[in-house]
Amino acid sequence: MTDTEVRPTQTPEVPAHPLDPATGAEFLAGREILAAAGLLGDSDRFAYYGLDEPPKEEVQAGRTDRRLRAFLLDVATGESADVVVSLGEGRVVSHRMLEPASDGQLPIINSEFGVVENVVHADPEWRAAMARRGLADVTKIRALPQTAGAFGQGDDHRRFVRVLAFRQEREHDYIWAHPVDGVAAYVDLVERKVFKVVDEFQRPVPAESGDYDDPAVRGPLREGLRPIEITQPEGPSFTLDGRRLRWQGWSMRVGFDAREGLILHQISLDDADRARPVAYRASIAELVVPYGDPRFRYWQTYFDAGEYLLGKWTNSLERGCDCLGEIAYLDATLPDEFGAPQEIRNAVCIHEEDHGILWKHTDVFNGSAQTRRQRRLVVSSWATVGNYDYGFYWYFYLDGTIEHEVKMSGALFTAAYPGGDDPHAEEVAPGLGGPVHQHLFCARLDMTVDGAANAVDEVDLGGLPVGPGNPYGNAIARTVTRLRSEAQAVRRCDAARARTWRVVSTERVNSYGRPTGYTLYPEGAPVLLADPSSPLHARAGFAASHLWVTRYDPAQRYPAGDFVNQHPGGAGLPAYVAADRDIDGADVVLWHTFGPTHFPRPEDWPVMPVARCGFTLKPTGFFDRNPALDVPPPDGHCAEPDA
Repeated sequence: MTDTEVRPTQTPEVPAHPLDPATGAEFLAGREILAAAGLLGDSDRFAYYGLDEPPKEEVQAGRTDRRLRAFLLDVATGESADVVVSLGEGRVVSHRMLEPASDGQLPIINSEFGVVENVVHADPEWRAAMARRGLADVTKIRALPQTAGAFGQGDDHRRFVRVLAFRQEREHDYIWAHPVDGVAAYVDLVERKVFKVVDEFQRPVPAESGDYDDPAVRGPLREGLRPIEITQPEGPSFTLDGRRLRWQGWSMRVGFDAREGLILHQISLDDADRARPVAYRASIAELVVPYGDPRFRYWQTYFDAGEYLLGKWTNSLERGCDCLGEIAYLDATLPDEFGAPQEIRNAVCIHEEDHGILWKHTDVFNGSAQTRRQRRLVVSSWATVGNYDYGFYWYFYLDGTIEHEVKMSGALFTAAYPGGDDPHAEEVAPGLGGPVHQHLFCARLDMTVDGAANAVDEVDLGGLPVGPGNPYGNAIARTVTRLRSEAQAVRRCDAARARTWRVVSTERVNSYGRPTGYTLYPEGAPVLLADPSSPLHARAGFAASHLWVTRYDPAQRYPAGDFVNQHPGGAGLPAYVAADRDIDGADVVLWHTFGPTHFPRPEDWPVMPVARCGFTLKPTGFFDRNPALDVPPPDGHCAEPDA
């Protein structure tokens, strides 16, 4: 099978760069190859389909062969396969059948979500559980399927979801306001039947509306907000040539994928007429959302990239709502479960914005004053996964700084509030609780600081005790520790020591003879709070540390492993670092876990104001001096005070 050449009826035009996203024509051509190889029957569906990125060394050597990777699910039998096709060679180059016991299951597909409600509505045991709660009309009950996890309870061999219920009295009723708590149905997605109903307790269904667009809920719209207009009469300062983006010395390629969403490739910064590489690839490779209520929802944990495909749920952005100013948009072409290309218009927004003061100084001796304003390039996208909305923002600054910010909004996942002072939830409306949970993102940062030969130093700051070299006790010292192996480089933040991690070149130095570098500044919020012995910890091991450093391997793309849904655990980063490879002077990848532990507030209901989290990469000895000295004053207006 893998040696049979199958030429598609139309060979798609090869994109301008081997890292450019797969095109619609390529998806169709790959589908033809799979069908001709006998891998696409009537019941086969694409659970994932995207560009199989070539290894870094092949890109740098100019490889033009384009390959697509497909996760194929037979919805009639539950059998799953991981397949790679070569478009250039017109053949299947690899094909592996998955073993559910060790590999878990493929991501959930849309049609599976679609059948769940009809299945549970028809189940007598489920209907009886609703009737016990006075909810005899099941047409007013919305069934919400959730990925099942893996807990060693004898059900893990099935491809299944656990289903929670919410009451919806009318079409536009806000279902999150009315959870039907204490009951869950377990639905086998292959057999399309309920095989278990768990009914542990009953609580009143909260009645208060959560319709935030209803004047009776939100009140009258406020007045007095006058227009703010952002204009660039001469147009934006960036240029976009296909997928290549340039701005103020920065250069990068903007990619996109159904699993990770927005991806940035080959990030470099011009200096003295030379493009200096900073990072080869940057993405948010996983997002896990574990809930901390130990009652019957112990399984409520979502891997939004590995289980649901984060990029698949990308929004089409709207000018004046999601982005302001002079905007350039990029569309995304993603396949549906039949492998047919679908376009998401305006999936990525690119613009620049003022960001306050860049630098400022008033010379007290001669009275002269100088001010420069900061500006940043913004590359962003939004995705809605279930109840939460996530905005992913990459910022590039005039002083060489890179920042990533996640903006979180949307609706709380709710439960009936049990009363009293619940340690696991907050009452956000009468009888309605918002359970505590975490949002733990993992950024995969394939660093190339002045080339691929890099090392990582852990930098701590601390005070020194009084002694011969510190008679007055005021000394502060820096401690630098080289992380030499993968096992040593599994690290946590230490806010008391202002801990940072510096990626340095082992081949280039600055004018002071020190390695050029970029430093990762973490926020330092808690990592995974689940017990180390828990099934969740086994599956989300990547989220138990703030930093992992691995030697580059093109097959190691995802922090929780390739197959996340119902996986028994141990895959991804814990498995990657088990080899304990040398990382001193190597081609290294940083994996950074960050994000909030969210104990909801009443102010987060019924729709949550944006909460932010992220990290920063700052040049550290990468330049010999402030690289933003050449930024001109804005229109010459900063030399004199306002009249």
